[in-house]
Amino acid sequence: MFTPEDISQIEAHGLTREAAERQIEDFKRGFPYLRAVRPASAGDGILRLDGAQADRAQARYDARPEGLGIVKFVPASGAATRMFRELYAFLADGRRTEGIVQLLGCIERFAFWPELRALLPDGADERTVVETIVGRGLGYGSLPKGLVTFHRYPEACRKAVEEHLVEGAEYAASGGRVRLHFTVSPEHLSRFGELLAERAPYYERRYGVRYEIDFSVQKPSTDTLAVDLDNVPFRTEEGTLLFRPAGHGALIENLAEIDADLIFIKNIDNVTTDARRGDTIRYKKVLAGVLLDLQERLFAHLDALERGGDPGPAARFLEESLCVKLPARYDAALLRSLLDRPLRVCGMVRNEGEPGGGPFWVANADDTESLQIAESNQIAPQERALLGQATYFNPVDLVCATRDRKGRRYDLARFVDPATGFISVKSSGGRELRALELPGLWNGAMAHWNTVFVEVPVTTFSPVKVVGDLLRPEHQ
Repeated sequence: MFTPEDISQIEAHGLTREAAERQIEDFKRGFPYLRAVRPASAGDGILRLDGAQADRAQARYDARPEGLGIVKFVPASGAATRMFRELYAFLADGRRTEGIVQLLGCIERFAFWPELRALLPDGADERTVVETIVGRGLGYGSLPKGLVTFHRYPEACRKAVEEHLVEGAEYAASGGRVRLHFTVSPEHLSRFGELLAERAPYYERRYGVRYEIDFSVQKPSTDTLAVDLDNVPFRTEEGTLLFRPAGHGALIENLAEIDADLIFIKNIDNVTTDARRGDTIRYKKVLAGVLLDLQERLFAHLDALERGGDPGPAARFLEESLCVKLPARYDAALLRSLLDRPLRVCGMVRNEGEPGGGPFWVANADDTESLQIAESNQIAPQERALLGQATYFNPVDLVCATRDRKGRRYDLARFVDPATGFISVKSSGGRELRALELPGLWNGAMAHWNTVFVEVPVTTFSPVKVVGDLLRPEHQ
């Protein structure tokens, strides 16, 4: 199947021939569907806090030890292709979709308008305006969302990545230090670095903090082979193998290298303006406070089990607080293995029709049931009715603890479910291909973490999926 030149190319990616062959087998065999039991709901997998409970959780976080290591982890490598898809269609065939009409009719309301206006010739026609946005000019069609100007303020405009500096100062400071980690594409690393080096001092003065910002890129060893529709390795016009980035699930390796006690995870485009950020700050602290309380009790139960204590309290904690349905027969060894895992607390919002994954109860191979974030393509066709019953949506709003009770970092690779990857149909050079994506970062890559879902207000969720979303109130 592979020539000597192929093997050299595979090894240059940090892969082995055996790993590449396993990927081919994954294409042929496919991936099983999740054994979804039912959607999580309020009181059945979703924790709803009243005002007093939320206050206590926030106070727990605000009273955290001064030396607690905190990092805000932001996946920021994805290109803004989907965000500007309608603009490319307009340039290709003049199609005036609703989005194009809205863009051109409200162009001065976009925060990037001052930059755009400075680049436009007098009397620029509609095509020139659109070309200047996505092509030579602003170049947004080839940039990641983090480098797109999202918001306008009296003193200046801000790009999406800048809003994460502000958020970090508001809820992720520790000892006056704010640590942020962005995963970026190699070709955009220098632009991110230059922008943040220029803008961080302003926010340091404004918020009285010191930023420590670092970056990582998706490792080439996490790329996956593409195959043709017959599951034969796809080759470029030059005859070489085609490797593709394997989705955000590859970032579990980047996350594993973060040295911190608490890690906040949030997508680059889910930001809002200063005037509307209050709920975001409050509920980030609430989620972290819930996690710190759970972690303290979890460690106490592990200590008790290690001393040979009664397993009953640990079993009740697992079922009542960590939402793990135990099998009829279990022993202390199973309880210890279930407790001794990374911990995450995930905000969930009421489902208002946004596309994407949601919280589900899932049956596991060890006869337990636990909470998972499931994408629609992970649910078997005969069980798709469950999707219609879902009342909550995953906004990617996580607080994670990746150390064990002795302060050692978990090997996060141990807690990935490799059977939760998926296959999609893409194209290259006008030819269709099949692409392999690794288990998603907050899906299968965290499948064997302890997981708690907490309802958060929809005001904490303001993503930008298409350019017209920047006209929504939360971005004006």
